[in-house]
Amino acid sequence: MRRHPRLSALSWLAVFFLIAAVIFSTLQFVRFSRLRTTYPDGMTIAEVPVGGLDRQGAAQRLLEAYSLPVELLYDDQAILFEPSICGFDLDLESMLAAADLERTKQSFWVGFWDYLWGRQISNLSIPLRATYSESRLRTYLVDEIASRYDKPPSPAIPQPGTVNFISGTFGTELDLDTAVLLIDTAMQSINNRTVNLPRRQSSPPRPSLQNLETLLKQTIDLSGFDGITGLYLLNVSTLEEVHFAYQEGYEISTNPDLAFTTASIVKIPIMTSIFRRINEDEDAETINLLQKMIIESGNAPADWVMERVIHTSLAPLEITADMQSLGLENTFLAGEFKDYAPLLRVFKTPANQRVDFTTDPDQYNQSTTSDIGMLLEDIYLCADNGQGTFKAVFGDEITQTECQMMIDYLSQNKMPSLLEAGIPDVTEVAHKHGWVTYNGIMQTLGDAGIIFSPGGDYILVIFLYHPEQLIWDNASFLVGQLSSAIYNFYNQIQ
Repeated sequence: MRRHPRLSALSWLAVFFLIAAVIFSTLQFVRFSRLRTTYPDGMTIAEVPVGGLDRQGAAQRLLEAYSLPVELLYDDQAILFEPSICGFDLDLESMLAAADLERTKQSFWVGFWDYLWGRQISNLSIPLRATYSESRLRTYLVDEIASRYDKPPSPAIPQPGTVNFISGTFGTELDLDTAVLLIDTAMQSINNRTVNLPRRQSSPPRPSLQNLETLLKQTIDLSGFDGITGLYLLNVSTLEEVHFAYQEGYEISTNPDLAFTTASIVKIPIMTSIFRRINEDEDAETINLLQKMIIESGNAPADWVMERVIHTSLAPLEITADMQSLGLENTFLAGEFKDYAPLLRVFKTPANQRVDFTTDPDQYNQSTTSDIGMLLEDIYLCADNGQGTFKAVFGDEITQTECQMMIDYLSQNKMPSLLEAGIPDVTEVAHKHGWVTYNGIMQTLGDAGIIFSPGGDYILVIFLYHPEQLIWDNASFLVGQLSSAIYNFYNQIQ
């Protein structure tokens, strides 16, 4: 009888290990199959760790991470900003699809083999994909942040009893463009969700023209001047103007404007008409007479240059016609400066036909603050760009170079009082002053000019009239004070 050999201990041991290996492999296979349905360890989506999570769990974790508010800091104020306010929206489908693709792009069996051998899959990272409405974010910042926390600057205010201004204060305002960029970055981060809102300094605004006009009238009142003051101010950049006639707290209508004796200020219209009729290379004698008329305020040179260039006897009427063609209906010259010069014509204008107020204007030369101001504006624009009313009315008869020559002559008319007294010496003032005396008594004086100040160019015309007598020291000081107040208005020290 044959006997079956018994399995040796070694054989039983081999069988045991084989069964154990099968069981171990089966368990690992089951475990790997389960892991295969989740995202691998080390994977991040939009910087959020999602290893070991299934698709739904990953989506939930992403929503929780990116729904947290962003902390906005404005000075000592902390504001919690919900991303949903600006429509922040995660593109979950796109990011999860990209993660699924990374998770499954390795074949099952290759992945299982690597898993059995403990080979780690390199960390996988899916970038953030999200959208939001920048316009809604900007609206929120303007309406909810800037409107509440910005500190507006305060304008300078007149200093009582002086022609100076008390400096305004700077403000702070949200730097909107930079804030949007910083919040954009914070909403797309899970670690740094705090933003120090950027701010910038805002300069104090200039006081209102109404405040300036009030200061000018207060200055007149404080001076004790009881005559009539006419003033015209024009900012040549903004075209804002102040225009008034004033006497002892009462505002006189400027419609129509009030007529004043122009005296030597009428030499600005004369100069304009002369340049209309000469060329840039005119003979030296004509130029010499022009310079003496403006720079030295010579009356005889004014008569001589009118006779030489315009007409031997009717030049004043030609000049008046030029002014009327420019729309300056209240400006005229009815005779020459010399003693006993004939009155060529009696001019009636809207300004000198008023019956409510009068400055007893001279029949030989008259204008208004606004007429002279507009003529200076015409000269300024012509010199600046060759355009303006001169170009429209006179064509090429007055050139840009000639207008600059006019300003140069007016700038050489140095007068340490009146307009220039209220302005620093380094500031260019192209002006013409004038006054008239009868029997040694002065009743009217004026000064009209273009001021080229650091804070902006402007035109200023001031006339003073007193029915009895103007005292030079008091009157010239008042004009200087008014000029200083206006200069300080445009050139405030911060």
